[in-house]
Amino acid sequence: MSLSLSSYSTRLAILTLLSATTVYFFYKSRRHHLTKRLKSLNPKTPKGKLFFISQTSTSKTLAQNLHTLLNLNGFDFDLVDPKDYEPEDLHKETFVLIIASTWDNGKSPKNAGFFVDWLNESVDDFRVGSLLLSKCKFAIFGVGSGSYGETFNLVARDFSRKLRKLGGVEVLGVCEGDVDEGNLDEVFGKWSKRVVGVLSNLGENGGYIENGVVGDDGSEDEVFSDEDDDELEENDEGPGIVDLEDIAGKGPSRKKGGVGDKLVNGKSNGGVVNGEKKAMVTPVIRASLEKQGYKIIGSHSGVKLCRWTKSQLRGRGGCYKHSFYGIESHRCMEATPSLACANKCVFCWRHHTNPVGKSWTWKMDDPIEIVNTAIDLHTKMIKQMKGVPGVKAERLSEGLSPRHCALSLVGEPIMYPEINSLVDELHKRQISTFLVTNAQFPDKIKLLKAITQLYVSVDAGTKDSLKAIDRPLFGDFWERFLDSLKALKEKEQRTVYRLTLVKGWNAEDLDAYYSLFSIGKPDFIEIKGVTYCGSSATSKLTMENVPWHSDVKEFSEALAKKSNGEYEVACEHVHSCCVLLANVDKFKIDGQWYTWIDYEKFHDLVASGRPFTSKDYMALTPSWAVYGADEGGFDPEQLRYKKERRHGSSRKENGS
Repeated sequence: MSLSLSSYSTRLAILTLLSATTVYFFYKSRRHHLTKRLKSLNPKTPKGKLFFISQTSTSKTLAQNLHTLLNLNGFDFDLVDPKDYEPEDLHKETFVLIIASTWDNGKSPKNAGFFVDWLNESVDDFRVGSLLLSKCKFAIFGVGSGSYGETFNLVARDFSRKLRKLGGVEVLGVCEGDVDEGNLDEVFGKWSKRVVGVLSNLGENGGYIENGVVGDDGSEDEVFSDEDDDELEENDEGPGIVDLEDIAGKGPSRKKGGVGDKLVNGKSNGGVVNGEKKAMVTPVIRASLEKQGYKIIGSHSGVKLCRWTKSQLRGRGGCYKHSFYGIESHRCMEATPSLACANKCVFCWRHHTNPVGKSWTWKMDDPIEIVNTAIDLHTKMIKQMKGVPGVKAERLSEGLSPRHCALSLVGEPIMYPEINSLVDELHKRQISTFLVTNAQFPDKIKLLKAITQLYVSVDAGTKDSLKAIDRPLFGDFWERFLDSLKALKEKEQRTVYRLTLVKGWNAEDLDAYYSLFSIGKPDFIEIKGVTYCGSSATSKLTMENVPWHSDVKEFSEALAKKSNGEYEVACEHVHSCCVLLANVDKFKIDGQWYTWIDYEKFHDLVASGRPFTSKDYMALTPSWAVYGADEGGFDPEQLRYKKERRHGSSRKENGS
C-alpha cells in the first residue's frame, strides 16, 4: 500500500513540474518575441509624433491611451499638444498620428489654431509644393458627433486632405469616431491595433505601399497590451455590461456603409434601417441604464426612483421641491419621454452617453402606453421598498399612487412630438407636471398646453458662456435661447428660470443673468449649485467647481438686490444647495410667501377648460421653508438623518 502511495506522489510531482515548465517556457517565448521586436527597431529613427487636437479632453484621453499602447509594443512616440509644436518642422517627421476633435461648426479646437493656419497657408502656397511631406507617413482618427451633420469629423477629414496635398503618405484611411453612437472606445481600440500592425510591418520589413496605403499582406500582427504579462488570464472578455455613468464611449461595434453610401447626420441612411426608423435606445444603452436602476419604457422613454422619494418614504425629508412648492417626494415619479437632447452640457450627469439630435428622427411610442408603463414600473419600484428599514407603511401606501411627475430625468422632454398628449394623460390621472426644457426649441414651448410648472434652464447669462457650458448642437443656439425665454413670458401658468451655478464657469455673470429677467419675466428663479457626478472624458469639472451653499446664498441675494424689489429670496433647501427667488407682486401677500401649490385646485382648473393663471392655484408657504428659517428648508415633521462620514484627513489618530 505504501509503495502505491509513493508511486502516486511521484507521478503527481512530475506532472506538476512539467506543467510549470510549460507555462514558464511559453512566457519566456512571448517575452523573447517582444524583445526581438524592440531590438529590430532602428535606434537612429526619429521619434514618431502623436498629436491630440482636443477641446474637452476626449481626444487627449484617447491619445494618452494610444501612447501607452505604443510604448508597450516598443514604438517610440512623443505625445504632443499642437500648441507647443512648430509646424515648420513637420517635414522632418517620419510618422505622425493625429487624434482630432471637431468643434464649433466644423472648426478646430483652439489648441490647434496655429497648426491649422500653417497647414492652410502651406496648401495654398505654390512655393511649398506637393512633396514637402513626402517622407512623412500619417494616420488620423476623428472624434465628432454625428448629430452635427455635414461638419461631422470635418477637422479630421480636412487634415487628411491637406496633408496628402503636401505629399504626406496616409497609411490608414481616416477613422471617424462618433461620440453619439456609444462605442467610441471600441472603435478607437480597433483603430489603435491597426496602427500597431502597420508600425510592426514598417519596423520589421520596411513595409510596402499598395494603393497609397501601407499594408501588411493580410496577416494579423500580434499586438501586445498591458494584459500580456498575465499568460493565465482568459482572453474572452464577453460582452459584459458597461456602466455608462462611469465610462463614456463603449458599445456595440458601428459598421460603416460602403463607399457609395450617403451619410446623413454622420449615419448611414439617416438612421433608417430596413425602411424603418431606428429605436433611440440601443440594446447596450438599455442594459447599462437598467443596471444603474433606470427602467426603460419602449424605445425612447425612461423612469427612475429618485433618492428623495426613498428618503421621504422613510420619513427622512423631501427634496427642495417639497420645501419650495409642497410636492410630496414619496409620491413623485421622475420620468422622461425623450432620452435625447440638443445640448452636451459640461455638467451633464449622463456624461453625454444619451443620444443627441436637433429633431426627432427615431421611431415614436404611444403617449398613453408611455404613461401606463411609467406608472406601472414606478409602483413596482415603490413596492420593492417594502421591508427596507425605516419605511413607513402609510407613506408606502401613498407612494403607490403617484401625484407628481418630474419630466426632468434626462434629455429634452419637449422633443417628443406627442408631449401635449402625454401631459394631458398625466393630468387626467390627477398627476401634476413639472417640465424642464433646455431652451433650444422655442416653437415647441409656444405649443405646450398648461403645465403645472414650466422650467427653462438658464445655464449662463452670455452667448459665449452658454456656448461653453451647454455646448449646443444648433448654430443659432443663442437666438433659440432668447426666443425660448420670450415664449416663456407668454405662459399664464407658473414659470421658472433654472440656474445651475458652476464655479469658474458662470458664477460671476451676475449682471448678464439679471439682464435676462425682463425677457422671460419668470414667476420664480431657482438657483442651485452644480452636482459633481464624477470624472468623465467629456467634462473638465472637478469638486473645485461645486459651490458651497453660502456661495449660492450670496449669489442669490445679490441677484435679488439687482432686481430692485421685483424679486426677493423666498425659500432655501440647504441639503440641496438650492435657493428660490420669487416675484414679489404675485407671490408675497401681506408679508407672507405663497410659493406652494394647491394641486387639487390646479387639476380642477385644467378640467374646467377655462383660462387661468399662476395666481389661481398658489398656496401658503410654511414657515420652516421660508428663507432664513432655522430649519433651513427641512420639514420638521420629518426625521433628520445624517450619515456618518469618515474621511482620512479628519479622523483622529489612536481612535480618539
